[in-house]
Amino acid sequence: MKKALLFIWMMCIATMTMAQTNDYETLKTEKIKNPMLWADVPDPDVIRVGDTFYLVSTTMHLMPGAPVMASKDLKNWETIGYIFDRLTDSPKYDLQEGTAYGRGQWATSLKYHNGKFYALLAPNEQGAMGDTYIFSAEKAEGPWTIVSRMRHFHDCSLFFDDDGRVYVVYGTGELMELKPDLSDVIEGTHQKIFEREEDEKGLLEGSRMIKHNGKYYLMMISHVYAPGKHRREVCYRADDIHGPYEKQVILESEFGGFSYEAQGTIVDTQDGDWYGIIFQDRGGVGRVLTVMPCRWINGWPMLGDENGKVPDTVRPLVSGQPETGIVKSDDFSDPKLGLHWQWNHNPIDDAWSLTERPGFLRLKTNRVVNTLYLAPNTLTQRMEGPTCSGIVSMDCSKMKDGDCAGFAAFNSDTGALTIKKKGNKLVLEMDEMTVALSDRDKEVTKAEEKCIEEVALKQSKIWLRIDADFRPAGRGGRDAANFYYSLDGSQWTKIGTTDYHMGFDWRRFFMGSKFGIFCYATKKKGGYVDVDSFNVSKGEK
Repeated sequence: MKKALLFIWMMCIATMTMAQTNDYETLKTEKIKNPMLWADVPDPDVIRVGDTFYLVSTTMHLMPGAPVMASKDLKNWETIGYIFDRLTDSPKYDLQEGTAYGRGQWATSLKYHNGKFYALLAPNEQGAMGDTYIFSAEKAEGPWTIVSRMRHFHDCSLFFDDDGRVYVVYGTGELMELKPDLSDVIEGTHQKIFEREEDEKGLLEGSRMIKHNGKYYLMMISHVYAPGKHRREVCYRADDIHGPYEKQVILESEFGGFSYEAQGTIVDTQDGDWYGIIFQDRGGVGRVLTVMPCRWINGWPMLGDENGKVPDTVRPLVSGQPETGIVKSDDFSDPKLGLHWQWNHNPIDDAWSLTERPGFLRLKTNRVVNTLYLAPNTLTQRMEGPTCSGIVSMDCSKMKDGDCAGFAAFNSDTGALTIKKKGNKLVLEMDEMTVALSDRDKEVTKAEEKCIEEVALKQSKIWLRIDADFRPAGRGGRDAANFYYSLDGSQWTKIGTTDYHMGFDWRRFFMGSKFGIFCYATKKKGGYVDVDSFNVSKGEK
């Protein structure tokens, strides 16, 4: 009997060991598929502290702003915090006296120095609204505190040198030294460290500076309009931070049926390997992130595979990190809003609640407006490729006459499922919306709404669904959204436009399409909706 039990025990151990080995082999061989983040995550800066990579990105007019994401394997990313909750320099950030669409926080630079995290960002605004901020934090999750504000620096990189001096590199090859306490620039230190080449007619942007083996490396996007040349990532190298600098093209590659890639940075692993993280414009989904090998060849950080192209897959980092993502479902059972959500502009805090009806997100009307584009407290998450589907369940029983609530593929051109209270009746519309904005103040000069289809509702509980398809279909991608509703959460009815086209317009929002949940008043304040859940699913790459 004992021998039989011993044999069974040994077989169990062998089976468990084999299973663990197989799990390890799966982890070890599972590739990172590009795009690494198939969602709107532009203007990246990435650093590594210990075994963790930290990523910051641009979210402009969305609040809280300057998201910080973390990963241990460059595959599974999660939002762990924001550098600021809101910007308050102008009523534009509150959707009053203009808007901040396409403005706000841009191209944050992230550094770790002497045990502290530092972030430098400059809103793309006029005058004092465009001041550069420097923040610091003990942990990347925050809280972050403002260290200083100073003049505007476009697409800038903060850089701490080994000798204790601190610099900001910005624009098309400009540099200034900062005071040791980071309180301001040192006047008289401005320098143009290189001149762009004749064929580089556009700006060189997206400055990211690092130091490696005693040399300074400044990576930038280069817009070239000469025949046979494309958007590309270039690197300027020098033995002294003040120059002279020499230049090398380190990436000139299209990928996946879309345009040529550029703008990003490089980062090393604990094992001494290097990777490039570069973004690519992909139409309606926005600007996605790709990861690729970085090989030091003749002292240059050359990006891409052995042919200098962005690869479909990248050798994985084995970390044991569980699968996660930056877009998440939510049942709103937590009394604190999840970090995967951002508001469109500054929220009005007393007009939303997760505690007044536990397990629901309550969105209350608080300002009379005539368009979704001026509605406070629209809650958003990124859409993701290649395909994704978002479902919202909503209780509309407390809406007032003139109220509009619903679920949108939100952008400067928007497809929306809108529930409207008309007198004592509820109707559901599939609407196509578009907005025109003034160039200077981003004021809403014109907002149009076209009802494609309307359905009368006999109940106040409804489920709304948006399916999005960002798979390549020729060079421009499909960028198609389709809209559905359900009265029981299981049987779905299509409504409105087939394959509504989601676009990307840098002149207006300058962002990819977002899932948006909204509730606003067109006649009188005081109504509200209760959102029971948001469920999102993503197709395989």
